[in-house]
Order: sequence, then C-alpha cells, then structure tokens
Amino acid sequence: MSATSLDQLCINVIRGLSIDGVQKANSGHPGLPMGAAPMAYTLWTRHLKHNPRNPSWFDRDRFILSAGHGSMLLYSLLHLTGYNVTLDDLKAFRQWGSITPGHPENHLTPGVEMATGPLGQGFATAVGFAIAERFLAATFNRPGHYVIDHYTYGICSDGDLMEGVASEAASLAGHLKLGKLIFLYDDNGITIDGTTALAFTENVEARFAAYGWHVQKVDGMNVEAVDRAIGEARFTTDRPSLILCKTTIGFGSPNKAGTSKVHGSPLGPDEVELTKEALGLPQEAFYAPEEALQAFRTAVDKGADAESDWDRRFAAYRAEFPDEAAQLQNAMLGELGPDWLEALPVFTDKMATRKNSQAILNAIAPKLPTLLLGAADLGESTFTVLHGMGEQSAEEPAGRNVNYGIREHAMAAAQNGATLHGGVRSLGGTFLVFSDYCRPSIRLAALMECPSIFVFTHDSIGLGEDGPTHQPVEHLAALRCIPNLNVMRPCDGNETSACYKIALELEKTPSLLALTRQDLPVVSPATVLEHPAEQGAYVLAEAEGGLKAILVATGSEVALALEARKALQEEGIGVRVVSMPSWWLFENQDQAYRASVLPAGVPTVSVEAGSSFGWAKYAQAHVSLDRFGASAPAGTLFKEFGFTPQSVCEVVKATLE
Repeated sequence: MSATSLDQLCINVIRGLSIDGVQKANSGHPGLPMGAAPMAYTLWTRHLKHNPRNPSWFDRDRFILSAGHGSMLLYSLLHLTGYNVTLDDLKAFRQWGSITPGHPENHLTPGVEMATGPLGQGFATAVGFAIAERFLAATFNRPGHYVIDHYTYGICSDGDLMEGVASEAASLAGHLKLGKLIFLYDDNGITIDGTTALAFTENVEARFAAYGWHVQKVDGMNVEAVDRAIGEARFTTDRPSLILCKTTIGFGSPNKAGTSKVHGSPLGPDEVELTKEALGLPQEAFYAPEEALQAFRTAVDKGADAESDWDRRFAAYRAEFPDEAAQLQNAMLGELGPDWLEALPVFTDKMATRKNSQAILNAIAPKLPTLLLGAADLGESTFTVLHGMGEQSAEEPAGRNVNYGIREHAMAAAQNGATLHGGVRSLGGTFLVFSDYCRPSIRLAALMECPSIFVFTHDSIGLGEDGPTHQPVEHLAALRCIPNLNVMRPCDGNETSACYKIALELEKTPSLLALTRQDLPVVSPATVLEHPAEQGAYVLAEAEGGLKAILVATGSEVALALEARKALQEEGIGVRVVSMPSWWLFENQDQAYRASVLPAGVPTVSVEAGSSFGWAKYAQAHVSLDRFGASAPAGTLFKEFGFTPQSVCEVVKATLE
C-alpha cells in the first residue's frame, strides 16, 4: 500500500469511527470529524509531539479541540494513536460512566488537555497555554539547554470564531506575539441553523491579519497542503498562526455532506451504509484495520523516544544548572515548597483587603518563581501587580505581570490555560461586578478541576460613588452556586492571608477572592498558617451570659456584626459572631463541626452587603441588599441601606420575638 493510499485509509478510519460512535449513541456531531479528519490526521501524525503512554509528559505539545462538539474526532485519534482509550470506550460514547462524554473533559479522558464545548473557550484558553510555555522557556532554558520547547495546537470552528471571547483572546495573542500558538480553522461554512452566510460573512483572513497573526489559507482536505502550512506556521516564531482550512462538513455522506443536516445529528443507518460505501470502508462497525493501527501506533515509539531524549537533555541541564533544574522540577510537579508559607504576612493595621492582597502577593512572589499575576487594565485599582517582576511580552517573555487589557473573559480563560498547562499558578484581577464577563471561564475552571485564582476587588456597595453599575449585589450568590468553586470573602488582612494559603494549596478547585476597596479593622486571629478561616466559618466572638442569637457575616460586615454584638450584649442579649469567609469550605467540614458553629434551633441572622439569596440555609433573617445600589460615598450607602449596628440589632431583636 502506498503512502498516499495509507494516508487516505487512516483518514477514513477516523471518519468511520466517528460516524459509528455517534450512530451507536444516537446522539452527537458527526459532521466536523468527517470534514476535519484530514487536517487532524496530518497534525497528529506529522507534527504533534506527544507520548500516548505518558499523556502528562511535560514537554509534550498541547492539542486543544476548541470545537468540542466534534469530540469523536479527538477520541478516535486518542484510541488510534495508542492512548488508554479503548474501542469499547468509543462504543460507550456519551453513555453513563464512560470516559468519552459528549464534549471532552480533561479529568476523565487521558490525552484531553481541557474541557471544551462552550464555543470560544478552547481558543481563548489555548492562549494561556502558550503564555505559560513561553514564560517557562524564558525563565528556565539556558543556551544549549532547551528543556521547555513545545507548541500549542488547536482546531477551531466557525462558531468558535464568532464568540466574543475568541476575539478578545485573538487580539491578546497577536499583541503578545505568541509564536508557538497554531490554530487550524475548520472553515466549513456551516452552523446549526444553516450556512454561515446567515450571520458570519466577515473576512476572517483579514481580521486575524489585523490582530497580528500569521495567516494562511489552504485546502483543508489536502494532507500535503495542510502539512506545508503547519510547517510554515512552526517556523513563524514572531506571531501566532491561523491556518484557514477549507473543508466539507460531513465529507463522504452522499445526501448530507456540506449541509447543516450533518452538523449535530446521527447520519442514520441508511446514510451510514451509503457513506461507508462512498469512503471505501466495509460496513463493519468501529472498523480499524491492522495496517491503519500500525501507522497510527508509531506514535507510541516516537513518543517514548521523544520523552527519553528529553529525559537525557534534562539530566544534562540538571548537571549544569542544579538550582534551576530543582525549581523547574518542583514547578512541573506542582510543588510549592514551604518557603512561601513563612512569607505570608500577619496584619495589625486597618487596611482594605485589596491592599492586604497586594502585600501578600508581593511577599510570596519571590518564593514562588512561577506565579503569574495579571489584571484586566485595573492593576492600579485591584493592586494585582508584582513590583519589579517585569511585564509579560515578546520582548520580556519572563515577565510575571500579564497585562490582559480590557478583556475580562479572555483573562479568565487564559488564566485557566496557564494553570492547566502546568508549571505555573495564574492569578488575575478585576472588579467583582465584572465577574459577569468572566463567568463561563470561571464555571469551566470549576468543572475542569483547574485551581485558577480569581482576585476580584470592589466587592460591594463599599466602592461608593461609581454607583450601581459597578456595585456587585447578586454576584456572590450567583458565584456560590457554581459547584467546586471556592468563593472567599475575607474580613481583614489575616483572613486574606489565610485565604491565599487555602487557594494556593487547593489542587482541584479554583478559588475566587472578593476583596474590599474600603479599609477594614483587623478583627480575626493574628495567625495565618493555622487560621480558623480554613474551616470556612468559625466562631469569632462567643456569646456572653448564654447564647440567644447568632450573627453570621462575611467580609466588611464582620466588623459590623461585632459592633452589633457589643450593643446587644450590653442589653443582656448573648450573641455569637461567626465569620464565614467561604461557604464551600464550610460545607466540606463534617456535620459535627458545622453544628458546633451554627447549632440548630438558635435564631441566626446573616449580615452581608449583597443579595440574601442562598442565606436561608444558614439563617432565618437577613441584613442584606436585595436591590441595586446607588451612587454616593460608601459611608452614606451603608447607612442608607441599613448596614449599621442599630439596624442589625433591630433585626436580631425582631428575630427573637
């Protein structure tokens, strides 16, 4: 069999497996795998550096199927090239308990780098992967020792490029000149509702050229053309690359190819039969002949050789640069070491928690050399800047401050990418109200078990005069609804220090810190390493003379609750104050501890300058803000909206009646 015919067989085997997986599940998207198979095959067999027997090998190329609805394409490639994805796994596509879900999930399937499916997310997250690779290479490589040297590849669709987050990310990537980021664009001209002519008629080639990308346009069905284009993209190191690959969705289907009918529905038994006949495939389901498997499985030996070669090069690097090698080894393993813990500051002075955050980050950053920090053009307000540690750019690729610009959504996605890449921990900041712009990426971080850290300041009406457009009201409640997201609202500098410790030590859960603009007094214990905030909620001040009521508060309202407690105690009403920086942490404590902090049957009032939604699980009454804020000085707003000791006391008394 000639090389050309073998290539074609391998491509058609990918198509056949994808068709059969969707048909057996009676659910899925066969069109993209059928059309994109030639370019995916070309990338995976001629360019992608990977080791199927060790999917986590650090210097592998990263591949991201941003068009995650075409997941059978990826699962077929993983199976064929020798990953631990069996034929039975392909047959279990979209079924309960399988490792081949409808859209890829990184923590389920070996070889999947991230969860994709929400369009644009993979494209934007890939930018973070590329930032991490370049940063680590600039930080650790030495002349003659290139131990970090890999690419980030992806396949994106028309739908990906329509999403706003992709525009934000493409603009950022072009600005940063991320030369080792290469995307293949499956330009098939079809969406769910019909042709892209319905809504997407822009000149994508000109658009990406304007972003500063290297752009090529090729026949995506031609292996040699795609091969040459990828090669040219690899040698274009001063810009990210987009290869527009003109393809036919559902290629091979006699009656549905090139139409929206093949986008998101099984072909049907009759059309499967006709398609296999047209492609020269036998009617056997999940057909993978030995000659095709042998061709694909060369990836196993190539991958093992590539990793062995890297091991030898890393050993030589370690011999010449032992300190750098030890730092890099720890970074690759995600080990932070103990030094940064000793650097966490304890606070005694009144201060805004955003400023506490700044002091903490700049104290620990020298001990965490691969911590990256950034902001969406708000570094001067969020205080998410590492002083003297450089600006991430093509000219300064080891810079540790990433200027994301006014691109909140791309920032959050890129944070996820950098963290998923490994070797770095990525933090990014904006105002809490703008978490709305970041929410899909925050949600995906939680789903992917990706421990990104989101630093969101100006967390309430306490930001004052900017008014209700900038005052988060419903945001804490909405964010707490996301499973596996640790939302923390510390009450002072010491809780803030403790919250950073918690966030950096979490391995499978992202964290979000909600921090104040206004100064807060120090009210929590003067400790960090064993701060009770690690339990999520704790008794900050116990009732005197018998427990009559509990005030449970977060953030800036903890000090308010303490003032109210003092007044109530003077009237003979014993009140406990509970600081609850994190619902998520508290709910992960055992029942006995939770009951000891918030015992059943004790009248409880929540105090938080935000929506009361959700607080019913802990309290019977609420001092809250269930409307939009207003434009006025912070002190005026707290008074007018009832966040005063007197108002809190009145609610407690009413609850006791």
